[in-house]
Amino acid sequence: MKIMIDESFKVARKKNSVGAIVRVADVEFGGEKVVVMAGPCSVESCEQIFAIAKEVKEKGARVLRGGAFKPRTSPYDFQGLGEQGLLWMREAADVYGLLVVTEVLDVGDVTLVSRYADIVQIGSRNMHNVALLREVGRGGKAVLLKRGMAATYKEWLLAAEYILNEGNSRVILCERGIRTFESYTRNTLDLTAVAVMKELTHLPIVVDPSHGTGKRELVCAMSNAAVAAGADGLLIEVHTNPEKSVSDKEQTISTSEFGLLMERLRRVAEAVGREV
Repeated sequence: MKIMIDESFKVARKKNSVGAIVRVADVEFGGEKVVVMAGPCSVESCEQIFAIAKEVKEKGARVLRGGAFKPRTSPYDFQGLGEQGLLWMREAADVYGLLVVTEVLDVGDVTLVSRYADIVQIGSRNMHNVALLREVGRGGKAVLLKRGMAATYKEWLLAAEYILNEGNSRVILCERGIRTFESYTRNTLDLTAVAVMKELTHLPIVVDPSHGTGKRELVCAMSNAAVAAGADGLLIEVHTNPEKSVSDKEQTISTSEFGLLMERLRRVAEAVGREV
């Protein structure tokens, strides 16, 4: 196999080594349990995020996801509630015993976002933002690093290397689909990445089937497939009323659908020697 990453790099899996476990409070990424992170695309109101947090916690999620700063394609689309959204998400997570993962867009917001989040997300658009990668590397919070929408495996791993090189070893990779010629789905979910990353790096890898497909009817199947392929976690968009979601409603599943998904995931995980 062609060597993509020098073995001297911090991100590289050393020969005969085991994968790293990234611990965030009482949650482990890379262990026996598959970690499910669930919540809305955007925090819309206090009532909304509390209702969703309650539902996803009861159904087995360990981490509450939600956006307070939203990198939208159009400048006229909802951009998030900023610090108010972060505060409501933190409060909801604390009430229901969840961790928080949320995206940071700007170097100047890393300290603010880190004040509320347990895991700081670097989105697809910012995977190549070297200044931001270095800043979260210095910040110390666990980092969820999404693959760029047109990034190769090597480019993705080298982005992670920027974070590790600043002294932060708690990096979790996230496959979220790549842009191809196919137009039926929002992106093409590259589940090969799960197996490849297990070969090339010691870092845990999770999968985002919501952005990866852009279609709620495909989220369950791709979640099952991701766990079967060896993913250490899932990042799923969930809403109490997906049709009223202010962003990404086409790929957001309902809380009741999430409950059914979790039941199926437990059976799939058991079949491959894991737990959910």
